Amino acid sequence: MIKVIAVGKVKDRHLSALIEDYVKRIFRYHKIEVIEVKDEPITDNEKAVLDKEGQRALAKIDANDYVILLDLHGKSIDSLSLAAKIDSLFNTHSKIAFVIGGSLGLSEELLRRADERIKLSDLTFLHQMTRLILLEQIYRSFKILNHETYHK
Repeated sequence: MIKVIAVGKVKDRHLSALIEDYVKRIFRYHKIEVIEVKDEPITDNEKAVLDKEGQRALAKIDANDYVILLDLHGKSIDSLSLAAKIDSLFNTHSKIAFVIGGSLGLSEELLRRADERIKLSDLTFLHQMTRLILLEQIYRSFKILNHETYHK
């Protein structure tokens, strides 16, 4: 099973429709769940905001999940490498949890829990769009693993 745990709700209905479309596409290959956790209003106490959001995300992670954080300071990865990683991880883990933080980033506790940190790009994306980009890359991974054509 793949879990995508994301802080905050997607407010744009067009973006939500695209996200749902990729979830349906991925579901043909593998069970996937997108879990939204509540984001906090940003205050002067950014650490408290990060901690609350981090606790909510951590509550959705099981002890045996392999946790991959999407992090601007993570390791760069390309589509072929992500496909190989997903394939390899399913040989040793029953669940992979991808975590997308809120607008302030990731809590220290989430960073400590992570098995790995990756970045999708050197560019910064809205975290709502990051969800769509990640799901597209997971779908692309299954197309690669199944030797199926997919536009480049």
